Amino acid sequence: MNKSSILTRLTNSRVWRSFFRHGWPDNPLDRSLAMTSNLFFHLHPVKVSRKSLKWSYSFGLGIISSILFGVLVFTGILLMFYYVPSVERAYPTMKEIQLSVPLGQFTRNMHRWAAHAMVLAVILHMARVFYTGAYKPPREFNWVIGVILLLLTMGSSFTGYLLPWDQLSFWAITVGTNIAGYAPGVGDTVRQILLGGVEVGQSTLIRFYTLHIALLPTLVALLVSVHIWRVRKDGGLAANEVEER
Repeated sequence: MNKSSILTRLTNSRVWRSFFRHGWPDNPLDRSLAMTSNLFFHLHPVKVSRKSLKWSYSFGLGIISSILFGVLVFTGILLMFYYVPSVERAYPTMKEIQLSVPLGQFTRNMHRWAAHAMVLAVILHMARVFYTGAYKPPREFNWVIGVILLLLTMGSSFTGYLLPWDQLSFWAITVGTNIAGYAPGVGDTVRQILLGGVEVGQSTLIRFYTLHIALLPTLVALLVSVHIWRVRKDGGLAANEVEER
C-alpha cells in the first residue's frame, strides 16, 4: 500500500472528518478549508501590512498583555485553593501560602508581579496604538474596547490589593473608596456598593474577592476575545499604507 492510498483512506475516514472536516490539503479548496477551519490560523487576517510585521512596530505589547493575563488566571486559581476571604483568616492564610505551601511564595510573587507587569504592558500598548494612529477609522470600536480593557485591568489590580488584608491594603482601599465617594452625583452610591457598609470590613472583602476572581476576569476574557477578533476583521495591525509605498 503506497503513501497516497494511505492518506486517501485516512482523510476519507469518519475520525478525520470529525476532526478536520476537509480532505488532505493537496489542492486549493482543501488548503483554503484547512486555513479557515483552523482556530489558530483563522485568528490572522488574509492580508497584513508588511510594516506591522516588524517587531519594533508593536513590540508585541498586546500579546504580552494576553500572556500575562493567562499567567494571572493560572496562578490565581492555585492561590484560591488556600486563600480564605475572611477578615479573621485572610492574612493568616496569606502567610501560610508564603511560608508553608510548597512554591507558595513563588506563586504569590508571580501573581503579584504579573499583575504589575500587565498594568504597565496595557498602558504601553494603549500608548503605542495612539502613537501609530491605530485608533482611527475603521478601528474606533476596537479602541473603545481597549479603553474598557484598560479600566478593567486597573479595577482588577485595585480589587486584588485588598485581599492580603494587611495594614497597607486596608488603608489603601480605605483611601481609594473615599476618593470614589467624591465623584459628582454617584460618589456615595459607588462607595456604598464597593464597601457594602460604612467602612472597610467583611462585606468589602467578599465584594472585592468576588469582583477579583469572577466578574472582572470574565469580562476581561470576553472583551479580549472580541478585541482580537476585531483586529483580525480590521486587517491586522494598523499601519500607514502611504508610508509603506
